[in-house]
Amino acid sequence: MQCCVCKEKPATVHFTQIVGEKMQKLDMCEECAKSKGINDPSFAMADLMLGLGASQEIDAAAAGVQLKCPRCGFSQTDFKKSGRLGCPECYRTFSEGLSGLLKTMHKGTRHIGKAPEALRKTRDNVDRLKTLQTKLDKAIAAEDFELCAKLRDEIKVLNSGATSKVTR
Repeated sequence: MQCCVCKEKPATVHFTQIVGEKMQKLDMCEECAKSKGINDPSFAMADLMLGLGASQEIDAAAAGVQLKCPRCGFSQTDFKKSGRLGCPECYRTFSEGLSGLLKTMHKGTRHIGKAPEALRKTRDNVDRLKTLQTKLDKAIAAEDFELCAKLRDEIKVLNSGATSKVTR
């Protein structure tokens, strides 16, 4: 595989960046990687991970002031070198500059979690069953037998759907 910069020497340094559903590969020879500052210890890993120049957003947010996390002492320079933050408090300390970076890397800035579709449906059914059972208990206490019959039928439908999926 040839270096994508000089197109002469074999590529020995390989980077892969995945953004959304797109994957970009960068293959360089050692000399081109050094000329780009990749082997330099002061190389900003955040620049590589987020797109060259992206970590300047943090510098601009600080307006020349070197922020440090009050909990762990992590600084902007540390983030730029490692591409990671030191502790949960760092997210609050560097929040202004990070929000722009996170938006470019992810769909949003708030983690909402993931669950397999089947598990999510099961959880929804369990929650719905609990709600219906509570309503049924209240209807029984109020002696509203028509509502009791409707709720009983809904519970049967949900339970039969759950058992038919288990037997498949």
